[in-house]
Amino acid sequence: MSIEIAVRQRYGNFDLDAAFRVERNGITALFGPSGAGKTTVLYAIAGLLRPEGGRIAIDGRVVFDEAAGVFVPPRERRVGYVFQDARLFPHFTVERNLRFGWRRSANPMPETGIAGIVLLLGLAPLLQRKPANLSGGEKARVALGRALLASPEVLLLDEPLAALDAARKNEILPYLERLRDEARLPMIYVSHSLDEVSRLAQEIVILKQGGVAASGPIFDVLTDLRLPDFTGASPFGAIIETTVARHIASSGLTALSFAGGELLVPRMEHAIGTRLRTHIRAEDVMIALEEPRAISANNVLSATIDGLRESTPEHIDLRLLCGATPLIARITRASGKRLELRQGLQVFAIVKSVTVAPQIS
Repeated sequence: MSIEIAVRQRYGNFDLDAAFRVERNGITALFGPSGAGKTTVLYAIAGLLRPEGGRIAIDGRVVFDEAAGVFVPPRERRVGYVFQDARLFPHFTVERNLRFGWRRSANPMPETGIAGIVLLLGLAPLLQRKPANLSGGEKARVALGRALLASPEVLLLDEPLAALDAARKNEILPYLERLRDEARLPMIYVSHSLDEVSRLAQEIVILKQGGVAASGPIFDVLTDLRLPDFTGASPFGAIIETTVARHIASSGLTALSFAGGELLVPRMEHAIGTRLRTHIRAEDVMIALEEPRAISANNVLSATIDGLRESTPEHIDLRLLCGATPLIARITRASGKRLELRQGLQVFAIVKSVTVAPQIS
């Protein structure tokens, strides 16, 4: 399944001209600040907006082509849409909300499929409740289920967690991860939170001032030294794929293996073999030219400087390779000058255990 998207739209002094492709199942994040055009792109894919120009094709089927005069109505596109505010029918129970999506499907799944979605999203205890008796996270899960029961070819999620507090976000994130891994359909996930998309997405498209500033695998884009230019923020750091290798009872640590080494973190309860996405912030990486021997940090990783960038008047950002795994470090310009850092130099990256943040992959 692939999606080709090219959308042109003018709003006053703002011009949206964005084009990208989605080539795989799972979650592609559409990231950018408010007003970058993210929701407009989703509306165009769903058919809720007819753009002034462009072309959209879903698995080779053209649903919009302004030049050719093609505009397929929303109902015929088989696109599921989850809005920020859930938009459940307040007078329906959860079960009736779910079946509303199922009945409207052009290709409804069997009853066993309904049971599968209920199980996937943990909705069984909620079926007889009405929306007024649901938490924000529960409403979001019901909205997801209703969209999935419409048997979409593509699922669009428009900042589904934006209205939730931290506790409710943490409640629903595992369900979104399960959906990513088990639903086997392409999803475009709009967000302005890098923390959120780094946990969920496999691919990311960054919009800036109405255009595509960067796109590609999440692990590559987040370690691009130009990322602060695209986001207007400090470097995010690196998200690396790790696996629980062993627990060290004597020291209260857990060892996480990755392509390029091993990380020690405070003991976790996850079983050996559990896959985790692990976030290492740029500010939490120190650089040494020689391997330190007497140091409190547990993680000393051999690395090669793959790139440098003078990012602020006070800082430089480094892209490091630990084997094939990239890390980002932000250090002062004074330190970079004193250490005479340059591309290709072999160094040691030092990371304190307590700063590493692993999450279920």
